[in-house]
This record gives sequence, C-alpha cells and structure tokens, in this order.
Amino acid sequence: MSNHATLKQAVTLAQAGDWQASHLIAQDYTDAVANWLHAVLHKIEGDAWNSQYWYAKTGGHHYEDYGSDTMAELAAIADWLDAAD
Repeated sequence: MSNHATLKQAVTLAQAGDWQASHLIAQDYTDAVANWLHAVLHKIEGDAWNSQYWYAKTGGHHYEDYGSDTMAELAAIADWLDAAD
C-alpha cells in the first residue's frame, strides 16, 4: 500500500472517531502530509503543545488555520491526498 493510500486510511479512521488507530499510522511516516495529520490528531486529543510541534514540521500549515474544526481539516487532508494521486 502506498504512503498516500495508507494516510487516506488513517484520515478515514480519524473521521470515524478512531484517532488512536489513525495516530499509529501517521506516526510511521515523516513527510509533510503525515506530519499535518499527526498535528490534527494531537489537536483532537487536546494536546496543543504537541500539535503545534507537528504543525511546525508540515512546511506551511498552522494550528490556527482551521480553529477547532478538525473535521474540516481532516477533509482538507483527504482532498490533498486525492489531488496528489
């Protein structure tokens, strides 16, 4: 399974409320989109410091970009992955 396919699976898990399973996948990758997903998962968890750490590794996304609308942000990640394929 490609990196993008695996990350899409992780996004789907997060959207379904299983952020822990999604986190297990996201932490296995180090590219910018995986870091973005990792950041959102820590935001969902309520760990702002760790979330901001991962946002800093995304190359352009920020903690404040979507406010607390993590579902919209997960959808944006899914859209990005779809467009990249």
